[in-house]
Amino acid sequence: MATIVGGIATSHTPTIAFAKDAGKQQDPVWAPIFEGYEPVKAWLREKQPDVLLYIYNDHMTAFFADHYSHFALGIGESYGPADEGGGPRDLPRIQGDPKLAQHIATALVADEFDLSYFQGKDLDHGAFSPLSVVLDHDREGWAAKLLPIQCGVLQFPIPSPRRFWKFGRSLRRAILSYPEDIKVAIVGTGGLSHQVHGERCGFNNTPWDMEFMDRLEKDPEGLLDITLAELAERGGMEGSEIVMWLMMRGALASEVTCTHKTYFLPSMTPIVSMILEEGADRAPEETDAEFRARMNHQLAGVEKLEGTYPFTIERSVKGYRINHFLHSLIEPEVRTRFREDEEGTLAAADLTDEERDLIRSRDWIGMIRYGVIFFQLEKLGAVTGVGNIHIYAAMKGLSLEDFQKTRNAAITYGVAGKEAGEAAK
Repeated sequence: MATIVGGIATSHTPTIAFAKDAGKQQDPVWAPIFEGYEPVKAWLREKQPDVLLYIYNDHMTAFFADHYSHFALGIGESYGPADEGGGPRDLPRIQGDPKLAQHIATALVADEFDLSYFQGKDLDHGAFSPLSVVLDHDREGWAAKLLPIQCGVLQFPIPSPRRFWKFGRSLRRAILSYPEDIKVAIVGTGGLSHQVHGERCGFNNTPWDMEFMDRLEKDPEGLLDITLAELAERGGMEGSEIVMWLMMRGALASEVTCTHKTYFLPSMTPIVSMILEEGADRAPEETDAEFRARMNHQLAGVEKLEGTYPFTIERSVKGYRINHFLHSLIEPEVRTRFREDEEGTLAAADLTDEERDLIRSRDWIGMIRYGVIFFQLEKLGAVTGVGNIHIYAAMKGLSLEDFQKTRNAAITYGVAGKEAGEAAK
C-alpha cells in the first residue's frame, strides 16, 4: 500500500528560481534562501519518496482566463518548465505518474469533487521555482516523479479554505488506498503574506505569517472559517494562496510535528519552508476494500459492454499525441497543409509510426481502440470529406447503405463548416 512520508510547505516566488539560475548560492545577500532549503533537500534525500504530490497555482501561464479551473489534476507522462516570457528555464522534464493520477481522480470524483485534467502543459514558477532547489536532479531527470494539482486561486470566486482542507482529506484517503507500494510526499506551495498588484503591493505581515505557520501545525481546523477576504486583509490579496497549504495539511495525519521552519523576507514575498512529519491519525470510516468499491461503483460492469471504450485517463494519456494532432485540424493552416501534403504533415507531427498508420489508413475503429476519442475522428472526417455516418458504418464493419438501413432515414452529415460547402460548389 502507498505511504505518505510527510509534508512540505514552501513559498513559490520566482525569486528562488532567479537566485538559483544566477548562481547566487554564495552571495551573502542571497545565501539565506539556499540555507533555508538545505534541510528540505536533506529530508527528501532521507525519505526518498517515489512521487511528490505537488499543490501549486499557475500564474496565467499555461492556464489562462479562457479556461481556469478550480482543481486541475495533472495526468501527463512528463512536465517541463514553462516559458513565462523570457524563455523556459534550463531544467530537465520531470516524469509524471498517470497511473496514480487515475486512482486519485477516481477517488476524488467519488468524494464529489469536480476535477479537470491536464497534460501537454508545462509548469511555471509556481511549481519549478522551489522544486529546483529541493529535489535532486541532473540532465537525465529528477529523483522523484511529480503529480501536480493546479489550484485556480487567482480568479474569483474560488473555493473556500474549508473546501481546500476537505480536498486534502480526500487526497489522503485516496493515496493511502492506492494498492502499490510507493512513498508519497505532499508539497503545498504559495504564500505567505504578499501582494503584487495595486497600491497595496509590497504588503507583508510577518506576525500573521508566524501565527499561521504555528496554527497550521497545531490547529489547522481552526483556520478553516477565516474568509478569503480576511486572509487578504491579514496576508495580502495574493497571500490568500495559503489555502493550498491547507490542502497539503489536510492530506497529512491529524497530528504532525514540525521539524523545520525557516522565514526570510528579501523582497516582495517571504521565502518560507516547513517540514511536517506524520503523527497519529484518525482511523478511516471505510476499509480500503470498501473505499475502492465506492470509488469504482459508477463504472462497475462497463467492461462487459461489447464494443465500448470509455475514454479514461489511461486511454487519454496513451492517445494524447494522436488526439492532439487530430485536434490541431481545427486550425485552417493545419487543414490546408494536411490536404496538400498529408505525408509531409504526418512525418513532421509528434506521432509514432503506428499512429501515423492509423490516420493514413482511416482506420476509424482502430483509432478508437487505440485511445482516440470519437470527437477527434469527426475532425479528421471533416477535413477528408468523410461524414459521420460513414465513420459509424466503418466502426461497425458495415457498408454505408447497410448502416443506413438501421436508421429511420438514409442521411449523411458531418461537422465540416463553410469550407465543405464551398468545396461542394
